[in-house]
Amino acid sequence: MNIRQDDPAAPHVSGLLAFHLEELRGVMGEHAFALDASGLSSPDVTFWTAWREDELAGFAALKHLGAGLGEVKSMRAAPSARGSGVGRALMDHVIAEARQRGYRELYLETGTAPLHEPAIGLYRRSGFVNCAAFADYQPSPHNQFMVLAL
Repeated sequence: MNIRQDDPAAPHVSGLLAFHLEELRGVMGEHAFALDASGLSSPDVTFWTAWREDELAGFAALKHLGAGLGEVKSMRAAPSARGSGVGRALMDHVIAEARQRGYRELYLETGTAPLHEPAIGLYRRSGFVNCAAFADYQPSPHNQFMVLAL
């Protein structure tokens, strides 16, 4: 698998990103905080894609929160790549980058619906634990918050 920094507005990303946003908004409504291409293109966000040969297998992003803190944003495995280890590879990549940047903590926000269970399992296996809402997030029955001490 090849993971590379990429442009979230690139045509090869648009289909998977649209699927990601539509699925989350369908389950979480106004509590879906996933970023679109313009949000993922922000200067404080780094975006990567994962590839298996010439097939887009997934993407992930890391947002700089300031003061030694980061946030995992918009992790997604392509439907054809689920269960293949792409999520683990992307998570390992984001954690390694956060450590390289000297972050002390890495946060994430995710949902509570059954759709999120595989991702939540990955986050827990990576060492994330539940925490209070962070940054500008507000708690709701549709969201949960996690942190990894680096």
